[in-house]
Amino acid sequence: MQANRPPATFIATLAILTVLLLATSTRAVAQEEKLLYSFGTVRTDGAYPQAGLILDKAGNLYGTTSGGGAYNEGTVFELMRRAGGHWTERILHSFKGGADGSHPSANLIFDTSGNLYGTTYAGGVHASGTVFELTPEATTGWNEKVLYAFGSYSGDGTSPSAGLTLDGSGNLYGTTYQGGADSSGTVFELIPKASGGWTEKVLHSFGQGKDGASPYASLIIDAAGNLYGTAFHGGADGFGTVFELTPKAAGKWAEKVLHSFTVKTVNILPPA
Repeated sequence: MQANRPPATFIATLAILTVLLLATSTRAVAQEEKLLYSFGTVRTDGAYPQAGLILDKAGNLYGTTSGGGAYNEGTVFELMRRAGGHWTERILHSFKGGADGSHPSANLIFDTSGNLYGTTYAGGVHASGTVFELTPEATTGWNEKVLYAFGSYSGDGTSPSAGLTLDGSGNLYGTTYQGGADSSGTVFELIPKASGGWTEKVLHSFGQGKDGASPYASLIIDAAGNLYGTAFHGGADGFGTVFELTPKAAGKWAEKVLHSFTVKTVNILPPA
């Protein structure tokens, strides 16, 4: 008498599940954490990184620290991949405070020429933050240049906390956490001049009615040139927004709140 056997479809399904479990188990074993670098190993090292990293074509990592460095005002650093899985850190710039920026808290971006751009939350000639550029030089390392110091006029943004976004024409876009016409933050654009230097333009000041307030994060840009971002506060219920900025004629921009976050309170009754 032939023993009862499971149907072929069951056997096939079980085999697939076994393969998936083995693959998952293999990935779980392989995904072990490895400490690449601990800050503070030397006296002038950076400290307290708050932002994410970016990667170059050679696999090196770049980032910022909000503290530490030669002047204790923050740094831009590079982690270089070495043979045998080792990493070496190099400080590309130590912020000095004063006219130079201080306390960068955002990620960096590259342009097509390999230059780095970022923001500092404080410092600059008006003590309200900066946009800076780091340019690689063959003999002198990296040269830092402050492209713009915030707080130069009434209604200007102050205290940028986010990184920058670059469009196809080389314009930089970003947000400031404070400042603007209503002291609730801004979206700004930096436009390179043909003769050198940069021109700043506030595209939107937050805090108008049920508008958002205090944007804390970077922007993204779509193929049509529209900008999208988030505001930490404000909105219809005061819990922040998602917004869109659309370019209009004569250099104007129109802001639209796409979503206002809300918090619904749920009352959980004790069992009877």
